[in-house]
Parts: sequence; structure tokens; C-alpha cells
Amino acid sequence: MNKLLEKGQGIFNKYIGFFLLSVALLWIKTYIVQLTQFDLGIENTIQKFLLFINPLGSALLFLGVSSLFKGRKKYVSLIVIDFLLSFLLYANIIFYRFFNDFITLPTLTQTQNFGDVSGSVVSLLKPYDFLFFTDIILLIVLLAFRFVKIEVKDMHRGKVAALFSLSLAISCANLSLAEVDRPQLLTRGFDRNYIVKYLGMYNYTIYDAVKSTHASAQRVMADSDDVTEVINYTKSNYAEPNPAYFGAGKGMNVIYLHLESMQNFLINYKLNGEEVTPFLNSLTKDQNTLYFDNFFHQTAQGKTSDAEFMLENSLFGLPQGSAYTTKGLNTYQAAPAILGQQGYTSAVFHGNSGSFWNRNEIYKSFGFNKFFDSNYYQIDTAEQAEYGLMDKPFFEQSIPLLETLPQPFYTKFITVSNHYPYPINEEDATIAPATTGDKSVDGYFQTARYADEALKQFFDYLKTSGLYDNSIIVMYGDHYGISENHNKAMEQVLGKKITPFESAGLQRVPLFIRVPGMQGGVNHEYGGQVDLLPTLLHLLGTETKDYIQFGTDLLSDQHDDLVAFRNGDYVSPTITAVNGKYYDSTTGLKLSEDKMEEAKNYKEIVQEKLSYSDKVVNGDLLRFYTPENFIPVDRSTYNYNQDSEKISNGK
Repeated sequence: MNKLLEKGQGIFNKYIGFFLLSVALLWIKTYIVQLTQFDLGIENTIQKFLLFINPLGSALLFLGVSSLFKGRKKYVSLIVIDFLLSFLLYANIIFYRFFNDFITLPTLTQTQNFGDVSGSVVSLLKPYDFLFFTDIILLIVLLAFRFVKIEVKDMHRGKVAALFSLSLAISCANLSLAEVDRPQLLTRGFDRNYIVKYLGMYNYTIYDAVKSTHASAQRVMADSDDVTEVINYTKSNYAEPNPAYFGAGKGMNVIYLHLESMQNFLINYKLNGEEVTPFLNSLTKDQNTLYFDNFFHQTAQGKTSDAEFMLENSLFGLPQGSAYTTKGLNTYQAAPAILGQQGYTSAVFHGNSGSFWNRNEIYKSFGFNKFFDSNYYQIDTAEQAEYGLMDKPFFEQSIPLLETLPQPFYTKFITVSNHYPYPINEEDATIAPATTGDKSVDGYFQTARYADEALKQFFDYLKTSGLYDNSIIVMYGDHYGISENHNKAMEQVLGKKITPFESAGLQRVPLFIRVPGMQGGVNHEYGGQVDLLPTLLHLLGTETKDYIQFGTDLLSDQHDDLVAFRNGDYVSPTITAVNGKYYDSTTGLKLSEDKMEEAKNYKEIVQEKLSYSDKVVNGDLLRFYTPENFIPVDRSTYNYNQDSEKISNGK
């Protein structure tokens, strides 16, 4: 027995023994994390095996880099690399808890937002999180207390080569087996869950870096020929305006009200017999308001910024990161620039820092004349939400700023009170929380009620000021409020099991469009945020056929009711696609075989649309194309500083 112990200790006194122990610990830890912390949708034996084996090749490869160092540096570098990989793993755990998604390279460039989201990060921490670093602590203890002796001798080059060959062989075998279960895994643009499920967290990071680098290089490689194909595509998919609505709001002001994290299930929902959003509910019956009950958010990692990006440009957000932060200097033909050249003054109102989501830069590219950020507001501690000024004081303080604008104006008010993790002071809560035991879900109804009350107060001002009778008012939910991580609590709220099909349906967000004198009612048309710009422009009597837009007018008889999600899934009145599976949109049942060809055809249409949009954004293709009667935006003419006496109108 003693001889066996001595032999075992002898193995670990060799660098290779210490290295293999590190690999084994990282391998098992990563497997457990992927299995327990992420909802990857493991469905069969092959996927179970791949989930188990995929961290091994990566662990051997990355930790193997330490073998290239000499002497004691081998050990130090091994622990440093191990820590960095563990930190990457843990960072994705935290990110996934909030976004139900994985970190991408572009999200790391959004560092200006980190300070603002610190409160939300704290709420995501768990008491057991220190366990994710216990292997690092163990390795350090083994070295610090000399349970393992350091082998100064360098590792033989042949062994190093064999080590890297083994790691690559395992990774290649992993990829080959993954391709058997999911053909064209790396080329068909699957969602990030697939890549992590089949290849593991560390290989996903490499894949993401390659994809992000390729996207960044597209602008350099793009030229004017690339835009021709896109123009042909958008023209062939153009929807002519409905004569009954075209110009219904011509010359009117435009007021966008950005409903933070507002999901459509809240409309007409009663908690303990009490309406959660009574004011929004009343608008569903307003004679001049159209309420769309099949309207979906189409955001990805950019969340709020993606929603803004789509409604201003009718371009999709990026599959990774936020176009707001990575494409802020691109050329755009956005709503404020289009309307600004028709005599409109444009402005954004937001009680948070102007640098959040890089708004103070990308708004210049859009052509916004003014941006009233937190510098224009008095923000007392008692009235401060985690992401800026609470909605009621925000609207109150925005009114005098709004009154400085000449009419007609194009404006957007971005609210923040109804934001994860949905905290609210007791004195501001006018409805009891839900009782699911999930703190975020329970508080969501209280902050939604507060936001609803703030909207009513602002509407009261619009009525007394006369703006109500001369303004198009558009209210839209920006993205989901409750992610899939809270499905158990949401099942209590909704009284039914949340299947993948039901989860897709929960991506509905409210859309209200009020035009004085227009016939209102409930509209069941399927649509998404990318459809808002052409809809609004047609209501204002502005033709859109010469613009590159990927949405279609919601009120047009030719409207495209196939709603694309950013990951390639989709919904339509007949078919819903979620995670590679297809469902009947009316029954929620798996699609019958006789409809599979149609479903896959829809999938190709969605992929084509997303691909063309990505070409425009990544290649900055609008710099090569200017519609007739449109003047390109000159960013240098815009200044959002509060002390600036004159802000150019960009003309």
C-alpha cells in the first residue's frame, strides 16, 4: 500500500502528473457546469456523450500551452490559464442567468454599460458560486504546501507534440460526431446553444472569435457591387401601402413610448382578480388605437438597443453583440434623418447616461437632432431606478423639454422602471406581488403596474396640452421581461406548462398605434419590430420602396407575416419553428409530415432575410447607396452637450 502511495505521489511530482490532474479537474467541472447551469436541450445519447467529452479536448489544448514554458513557469502558467478558463466559464454562467445566452466577443466591447448593470449582477450571484473555483484553490494548495514537488526539468518536445496532437484528435473526433447528429453545424448559423451543446464552452469561444472577426472584416472587403443584390431583394419583397391608411397621420407629430420589458401576456391579465395594466388595457378598446396582439420582439444580445435599432432602421440587430456598440459609426437611413428632411425635429428622452449602449454616438449616425440624457434631469436617490430615472418623474421632467421642440417632431421616450430584477419601493407599489416564490417574477407585476400608471399620467398631459389630437403615438414592448430561466414560476402565473412552443409565444410584446381620426381595434396580423418603420412612414404618407428595409407595412395587404427571430427560428400564423422543431401555430402540436416541406422553406426564407440584413450592417453597405431625395447624414453637425447653445438640425 505504501509503495502504491509513493508511486502515486511520484507521478504527481512529475509535471505531467500535475498537468493531467489539472486537466481532469477542469474537464469534470466544465461538464458539470454545462449540464447543470445551462439549458442546452440534450435530447439523445450522442448529445449526452458529446456534452461529456467536449471539454476534454479543449482542456488538453489550452492547458497544454503551459508545457511550452520552462522550469517553474510551467506551473505558474498552467494555473493562470486554468483560472482564465474558469473565469470565462463563470462569466458565462452569470451572463446566462440574466440573458439566457452566452457571451460573445462583441458583448465584451460594451464595457461602458458594465457600471450601470452592476446592481443586476449582484442579484444573479448564488451562495454556491465559489465552488466553481475550488479546483484552482486545490492546485494552489498542492503547490504552496509542497504536497507536489516542482519538476524544473523541461518537458520533452516529442511529448509536447504528442499532447497537442491528442487534444486536436479528440476535438476533431468531437466535431465529426457532432456533424453526424447536426450536419453543417458550423456553417448554417445555428444558435449559440447548439455550438456549446455539441462543441463545449471553450470551443464555442474560439468559434465566436472567428465569426466576430469575419464580421468585422466584412466592411473592409465590401464594395458598391455588394449592395445591388440587397436592393433587388428588398424591392422584390416590398409591400405596397394600404390606401385606407396611407397618409392617415400626415404632418402629425410622432411620439414613441418604449415599454421596457413589457410582455404581451400582461395585457388584460389579472393578478388575484386585479388588472395589472389597466391603462394599457383601456387602449385596446380606444376607437383611434390599433392594438396588435401577435406582435413579437426580435431582439438578440443587444436587447433594448436591438429593439431601437430595428424600429429606427428596419434592419435586424446582429446575431452577436449589439449593433449600437459595434456599428455606431456606420451609414444609416434612419427615421429621424428621413423625417428630418421633411421638416421634423427629432429627439430622444432617456433618464440614464448618454453613453449607455453608445447612444450618444449612434444617435448622430441616425440623425437625431437632440438627445436628452440624464444630464438634463434632476435625479434624486429616492427617484432613481437601477437604469436611470423612474418613469413617473421621468415623464414629468421630460414635459418641459418636449415643449422646447418645434412641431412637427419625431420623439422617443425610453422608460426604465420595469427592468430586471424588478425592484420597487413599498410606497410606489400599488398592486400586491405575485406569490410564486421567484423574486423577479413576483416583482415584475408591481413594476409593470407602476409603468402603466406613469403612461396614464403622460397621456393626461398630452390630452390637456393638445398634442393628443395631433400626434401619432406608438407604444411597443422592447423585449421579454421574464426569461426561460424562470419558466417554473411562469407556469404558476399562466396556469399551464411552458413548452418550447409556448415559450416562442411568450415573445409577444404589446404594440399600440394611435392615430387621431383613424379607425382602431384589435389587429391579429403577425409582425415584428423590424416592421415598425415602414408602417410608420406609410401612415405619415412617406413612400418607402426606394429604401433598404427588411420589414413590411403591418397594415398592407402584402405584409409578410413570417416573423424571423434572430437565431433563425420563426413564427407565422400557420407554423412556428423553435430549436429545429416545427409546430402547428394554431394547436401547438408537432407539425405533420405533409407540412414539413413548407416549414423548411420558411426556414430558408428567414435565413436569407437575416443574411442580407447582416451584409448591410456588417459591410456598412448603405454608404454605397443613397435613395433619391435623401441626403446622407453628416455626424459632425450633431452635438448633444447640455451646454451647447445651438444644436444643428442636420440639414
